[in-house]
Amino acid sequence: MGCVSTVVARHKRQVLGIIPSTFTINNLAGETCGKEIKVATMHERLLKMMELSDAFITLPGSFGTLKEFFHMISWT
Repeated sequence: MGCVSTVVARHKRQVLGIIPSTFTINNLAGETCGKEIKVATMHERLLKMMELSDAFITLPGSFGTLKEFFHMISWT
């Protein structure tokens, strides 16, 4: 996600990160290159993403990525 958002920001496009506040402890999320919205939980993150997004892409990840992917499919 970091590489994609960095390239998007370099091309003067809007970058919005929605992140659970627990990930900001000890900078687990890395450097922010756009606007950042902090939420309380991962569930709240997914709801906010659904509210603010026009489309989604899924990049290779882990079980958490698959979980979010299937949430998005089942909620649409």
